[in-house]
Amino acid sequence: QVQLLESGGGLVQAGGSLRLSCAASGRSFNNANMGWFRQTPGKEREFVATINWSDVGTTYADSVKGRFTISRDKAKNAVYLQMNSLKPEDTALYYCAAPTYYHGSYRTADYWGQGTQVTVSS
Repeated sequence: QVQLLESGGGLVQAGGSLRLSCAASGRSFNNANMGWFRQTPGKEREFVATINWSDVGTTYADSVKGRFTISRDKAKNAVYLQMNSLKPEDTALYYCAAPTYYHGSYRTADYWGQGTQVTVSS
């Protein structure tokens, strides 16, 4: 059974930092793109960042560029999201996902974690 388990969420003041972690089990994602998405109540889930299978390419949503960094550790079958200069609008439930790919014009994934809550106070 494939599982993605996120951790590292919490409450932080604006301008602060958090590092999210996602540990995958049940299959290796070393040859797949992995990513992060987020969702707030009443809104659709939105893409945050993805890292490709070769670790060479990363892509970010415009809203997080320059503040968030995605990375992975293939030895641990894990992906991370370093979030700096956090803003109240970054408050959301953050999901780890893999493998990520385009479905039409939007990104999606086959497997999703349960999510970890990030709350940024002003």
